[in-house]
Amino acid sequence: MTPLIELKNLTKDYGSFRALDDVNLEIGPGITGLLGPNGAGKSTLIKVLLGLVRTTSGEGSVLGHSIHTESGAIRSKVGFMPEDDCYMYGQSGIESVQVAGRLSQLPSKEALRRGHEILDFCGMGQERYRNVETYSTGMRQKLRFAMAIVHDPELLILDEPTSGLDPEERETMLNRISILNRKFGKAIILCTHILPDVKVVCDAVTIVASGKVRLTAPLDELLRSPNPEVTIALGSDASAFQSALQADGLDCQLSGKSAVRVPGIAEDVAHRIWRVAESCEAVIQNLTPSQSSLEEVFLNVVRESQSADS
Repeated sequence: MTPLIELKNLTKDYGSFRALDDVNLEIGPGITGLLGPNGAGKSTLIKVLLGLVRTTSGEGSVLGHSIHTESGAIRSKVGFMPEDDCYMYGQSGIESVQVAGRLSQLPSKEALRRGHEILDFCGMGQERYRNVETYSTGMRQKLRFAMAIVHDPELLILDEPTSGLDPEERETMLNRISILNRKFGKAIILCTHILPDVKVVCDAVTIVASGKVRLTAPLDELLRSPNPEVTIALGSDASAFQSALQADGLDCQLSGKSAVRVPGIAEDVAHRIWRVAESCEAVIQNLTPSQSSLEEVFLNVVRESQSADS
């Protein structure tokens, strides 16, 4: 697939401080998690993608437009949800979204119509007519999200969209993000410190540390265990089922009284497990493939970057 974002040998210096160091990166369709510790260069990278800061060297394009010469065209096609509040005191929620639409060159009436449509999508009711300074954290997150998508952008950059939300609001926000990608085809960059969110919605992950892209890969590859196995939980004692699996030639061992572990990739062994279960009338409650921890992958990448730079 043609990448939506291409960066080549990109460097950004602030005086003697190098914020981005020879960044080479391609991001395609889908939802990409942008991860990194504080001070890694994520914010600078986002500003470069939006054409808000000039790079020291290197080339790049977003949606086919040069980050050096076509920043206006980029911002017209990109929706950005910042981590910090970006509203004006004294405006209502709907007025704020309308202004965001006008800044994206929508006619006034169309910006208002789209504003109501998007706030409906975001689950905001009559509170849209209240002044934004009275909003709770969750309502402000909805407002920033609505302001980012009001002009129907091709690409969304969301900076900490679930920060400060309670579990129910967080799940709802992630569901909206998933809908925008799966149903409406929006490419999304999700910049977050909440790694479970990445596992829920992302297709790929890019990790930045000390101004460099240290890793970029599909999420399923990162989570693939180096020693794959499948854990089978049953509703009863698993000894008989273990014997049946061994009789079928599968290497396995008990895991407690009611579970069995079978080495191998789930796609390769699942059909044999289900066939054995059917033959001996075993009741399987769940079948869980082993996975690597995204937290462990992230920490290992950061530690390796610190060792390489020391």
